[in-house]
Amino acid sequence: RLNPEGKVRALSAMRRFAGLAEGMGISPLSAVATAAVREAEDGAEFCETIERETGIRIFIIDGEEEARLSAQGVLLGWPGSYGLVCDIGGSSMELASLDDGKVGKRLTSALGPLKLMEIKGGRKAVKAYIRETMEDLHARMGKPTGMRLFLVGGSWRAIARIDMDRREYPLAVLHEYRMTSRQVTATREYIKKSDPEDLRNRLGLSKERSILVPHASLVLASLVRTFKPKDIAISSYGIREGMLFEEMPQALRERDPLIEACHFAEQKDARLPGFGDLLYGFVSPLFPRADWQKRRLIHAACLLHDVSWRAHPDYRAEMSFENTTRANLGGLKHRERIFLGLALLHRYKNKREGTHFEALFELLDETEAREAEVLGKALRFGAMLWLGIETPPGELKWRPRKKTLELILSPKAERLFGEVAEARFTSLATALEAEAVVRSPT
Repeated sequence: RLNPEGKVRALSAMRRFAGLAEGMGISPLSAVATAAVREAEDGAEFCETIERETGIRIFIIDGEEEARLSAQGVLLGWPGSYGLVCDIGGSSMELASLDDGKVGKRLTSALGPLKLMEIKGGRKAVKAYIRETMEDLHARMGKPTGMRLFLVGGSWRAIARIDMDRREYPLAVLHEYRMTSRQVTATREYIKKSDPEDLRNRLGLSKERSILVPHASLVLASLVRTFKPKDIAISSYGIREGMLFEEMPQALRERDPLIEACHFAEQKDARLPGFGDLLYGFVSPLFPRADWQKRRLIHAACLLHDVSWRAHPDYRAEMSFENTTRANLGGLKHRERIFLGLALLHRYKNKREGTHFEALFELLDETEAREAEVLGKALRFGAMLWLGIETPPGELKWRPRKKTLELILSPKAERLFGEVAEARFTSLATALEAEAVVRSPT
């Protein structure tokens, strides 16, 4: 049966959600219940109570549907992804395969930490049950080892937070945080040796969540040992985002979540919405070897180049970096967050030394940091040549072998190329270790 106190808390929360939805004009809400409710003998009765009290109808979904929705949540942040999604709740654990952006086989199991706490026979019996269940899941899933593993669920996020603490990781953003198999093993040992109360207080974990962590860490260790993933990514997107994905037409599903978010930010906050796309075309010749992943970052930086203009000039560089690296963005790895933030820092500031972000810069290698600087200085220069959203300011020609950066100004842009613009163009050429050449169109 459902926990009586939990039922009271859940009903109170649902009343609040119903009130918020009514006030915002977004009723009706879609709601689902997972393992705890579907396995409880009073689960259906409780859903009826919620509908009677709040008007919200709850659909009780089975384990395979839970796995499908979780996997779709991952796709909302990473369109076209492939690999294995593992969603853990209190009472169950689900697996779903992703192939070329589509959800494949789905499996469910009773490997939720609350279920494991009910097993008699102590730690040895729990570990044996986990191992046998995981081996069965692996055999039934029929997937090769060495795939990317996406982790969905509060217990996985708690373990990731502990892993960050153990590593003294400088960026406290859980979404797209990466772990290796060795790091999982090291963090499991770290959890065993740490005082639970100290971890909970220091990392801000709830008491209910911290109780589940030891058993969840056993499951994760077995999962990694059995499926041998090539890398492990934490996803803050799960069932909720999967339900949103369900409502989207295919054309919307296939859009890049990073570029969509940046377009939205530009429309909302930039002084000249639409200039970002023009700027992207202007600076792209500086990066002739950029692959599609780097090009989307360059595009994103162009769209965001002016969204922090309302900040005080003395703080625009730092605020641009802070806002970008902490933003609630999907489809963005941590290294990519730092790259994007550093480029926007250089949009307003020539040098990055002396800021309190230097520990974060270490997540990039020297080549990436240099590319971010070049991009930022290109944005800094390009911003001087605003002619509207339909008139290109000119053309950049970058010749790496000759070490020359040539600027061909459009007739309308010539009058914008004043003293400050010239200094910024020279700074860009210096970042490329190139000679600056300026000429008018023939």
